[in-house]
Amino acid sequence: MPYSGDTPLPAALRKLETAQWTPVTIGKSGASVWRIIGDEALFLKSAPVHPLSELPGEAERLRWLTGTGLAAPQLRDFFECDGRNWLLMTAMPGADLTEWATQPELIVDILASSLRQLHALDIAACPFDHRLDKRLGAGADNVAAGIVDESDFDTAHVGWTAVQVLDWLMQNRPESSDLVVTHGDVSLPNLMADNGRFSGFIDCGRLGVADRWQDLSIACRSLAFNCGPGHVTAFLAAYGAEWDQQRYDYYTALDELF
Repeated sequence: MPYSGDTPLPAALRKLETAQWTPVTIGKSGASVWRIIGDEALFLKSAPVHPLSELPGEAERLRWLTGTGLAAPQLRDFFECDGRNWLLMTAMPGADLTEWATQPELIVDILASSLRQLHALDIAACPFDHRLDKRLGAGADNVAAGIVDESDFDTAHVGWTAVQVLDWLMQNRPESSDLVVTHGDVSLPNLMADNGRFSGFIDCGRLGVADRWQDLSIACRSLAFNCGPGHVTAFLAAYGAEWDQQRYDYYTALDELF
């Protein structure tokens, strides 16, 4: 169907108005998302302009990440219009890794190999700083703004308030960091595969230099949820890491604030 969103389409995008538009409802970013099929397959994200919005940062990160040679959406346009940000990018081929849940060995291989590639990038070349001081500050901003969804906390934090999570994070931060270029939200829905092969990272708005377990913790949690906890050991072995309960607990708690 053609575009039928509640917000008028900006003039810069009206050439796409008669293409095939499909709303995308999976995800919790708060942005409106559409898949658009016209001359090429595209995705469009739109969200109100807000100091804590991740859309401007996602545009910057896509420009940088695709420049490294790793597979990710190509930025087609990003602009502000009538109080909203609009991010237009190419679609990645295939389906996200949750569609391969009946083949956990394949998921383990793709997840491990793609993260090894990402984590091998030179941190000195990455302009996005997501070290703990920065992320705790950003998390505190989200808490202060009241935009943390406490109803969506993991089982370990059910009944906690966002303030309690933040306080725990401040009191229990690790003493050291193993820094790499991280995706920042590397759950299975944010990795794509085509014909059983990795085809790209998506939803890259939290990419930046951070501890390796920023990615490993979310990957382990997502893998356990979608395929069963028995596959976590195989994933870590394929990636080349050992289980770290302290860092897993810490970085999954940090994720509650985003």
